[in-house]
Amino acid sequence: MKYLHTMVRVTDLERSLDFYCNKLGLQELRRYDVEKGRFTLVFLAAPGDKDAQVELTYNWDPEDYDEGRNFGHLAYAVDNIYEVCQHLMDTGVTINRPPRDGHMAFVRSPDNISIELLQKGEALAPAEPWTSMGNTGHW
Repeated sequence: MKYLHTMVRVTDLERSLDFYCNKLGLQELRRYDVEKGRFTLVFLAAPGDKDAQVELTYNWDPEDYDEGRNFGHLAYAVDNIYEVCQHLMDTGVTINRPPRDGHMAFVRSPDNISIELLQKGEALAPAEPWTSMGNTGHW
């Protein structure tokens, strides 16, 4: 398992980039504008430390972030997402967003912190029981 990033939702992307980059000194690594989902993702890291990233998520439609909703999730790359999810299920953890795509899943900690699990490299081929499994709660 490898730590990937921490996601933080922001209400003003330019103001946030000014803070994180110009003032704090992080560098922008990559950016994705997702028109269909109406959001922008910007990945930042400290100079020379690309292994510990912050993902700024800017939702194009205004939203009030209460109950800590501006903090999104912790993310980890795993060798086999199906095996990890099966182990978690076997130990009583609810899979909130199953890895139907062989690439991504979400679970929650006992304190309701969202944990994103991402398949290292290419996505695995879709497989049961994951393909048919629905979402549980929110993440």
